[in-house]
Amino acid sequence: MRDRLQPRMLMLVFFGLGLFLSCATSAWGELSSQFSLNENQILYLFSTSSQVLAGIYGLTLTGFVFFRNELSREEQEDETLAEAVESLKARYFKLLVFITGLVLATIALSNLAISMASGSRSGLGTVVINSGQSFFATSLVTIAYFVFDVISPGRIEAASRALQSTVDPTYAKENKGSLEEFLRNYNDTESLLAQYALSVDLEIRPHQSRQSRRPSNARLAEILFRSERINFDLYSRIRDLITLRNSIIHGADPVVSQKLLKSSKEVLTELKKALGNEG
Repeated sequence: MRDRLQPRMLMLVFFGLGLFLSCATSAWGELSSQFSLNENQILYLFSTSSQVLAGIYGLTLTGFVFFRNELSREEQEDETLAEAVESLKARYFKLLVFITGLVLATIALSNLAISMASGSRSGLGTVVINSGQSFFATSLVTIAYFVFDVISPGRIEAASRALQSTVDPTYAKENKGSLEEFLRNYNDTESLLAQYALSVDLEIRPHQSRQSRRPSNARLAEILFRSERINFDLYSRIRDLITLRNSIIHGADPVVSQKLLKSSKEVLTELKKALGNEG
């Protein structure tokens, strides 16, 4: 599971699957119908399909709520997971919104098929019946994919690689920089942020929290930006360095581009100037 499709692409794939099945089965039903359902069979089929789909969706949503809380707990225990966890939460939320829409559309088609069951069978009725069952099957496949995506043992690594590609898209194309030098620059930057936290008494007292002694590096960078100690460009580059370093720790390729290596040097120099009194 090295490279995963982005949520937008997955939505297009599954929605396209539903449309394809709907068109194919509807055309098949019009040209050479193999099954003929009476009113009672239609009522039973679609009422049962709606109940089954609603039950599966409810269980999926409930399980995801507990899993999301587990992700939040892991993030609190290890701040280096913050970027990867937030990326996963955003991915799962988008997929869940899509699944919700797909389930609602399927139930709407089922209700429409039931309401049309008592009338004379028409071409529109055939399309509604076949589309309803096609989207029912598509919804089950989508939910199954979502469940396996959520419980995948390599989800953190996959998210880390995706973040690396976002922050440092040229790391695999241009001449690679020195990872050791990058990490030294990052560690020096982290030390400056830690010194700033101590200098303005941002350290969290032991009796207040058992999880951390000071705000995360990302939070410290945000505090510096909000207090106008650094500009937005420097803040963004600090966040990129934090994201890249944490991604490398949690499964991304242990390489860095010359561009990011150069940026790490510049960030360190500029942060020393900005925190001249503290650094």
